[in-house]
Amino acid sequence: MKKIAVLFVGLVAALSVAPGLSLAADATAPVKEIIDDTKKNWASDVSDWIDIFEESTLDRLYSKDFGDKYKAAAKNPAADEDGISPFDYDVIVNGQDACPLQDLSIENGQPANGTTEVTVKFKAATCLEGTPNRDAFTTVRFEVIEEAGKPVIDDIMIQGEEGNGPISLKETMVQIANGE
Repeated sequence: MKKIAVLFVGLVAALSVAPGLSLAADATAPVKEIIDDTKKNWASDVSDWIDIFEESTLDRLYSKDFGDKYKAAAKNPAADEDGISPFDYDVIVNGQDACPLQDLSIENGQPANGTTEVTVKFKAATCLEGTPNRDAFTTVRFEVIEEAGKPVIDDIMIQGEEGNGPISLKETMVQIANGE
């Protein structure tokens, strides 16, 4: 019984010394919500498009810095004609067309320097006949931080063109806000 008490005290001490460990367990929560909405958007029976950057979602699931950059980008005339988004494509599937997402996986990384990377992989083009690499996986990396005691998405890293590294959505939003 004494060993159990010592182990319990050790576990409590470890968690209090390393608060970032709690983030690792929860880091997928905001990502899962965004991915669930993206799955619904590309489901074959979708009725209403879910805006993953809607004001309440932006304030709840994303960092303040991300939200500020999004709001600045949305004010730029480069925003699409419908006035909903500064992007003319779905930033998660990294395109304007997609199929219901297939073979979806979400992997929680280890916290490092206050950030936990959550990696999402899926096939988005399986129903698009004649599309090269239609069975290829799309990989999206979410950088999740803790803000106000909860995990929030601080950046979304999308695949760049072949041979190029990932593209930071925050950097893209800064460029849009600057009219680039």
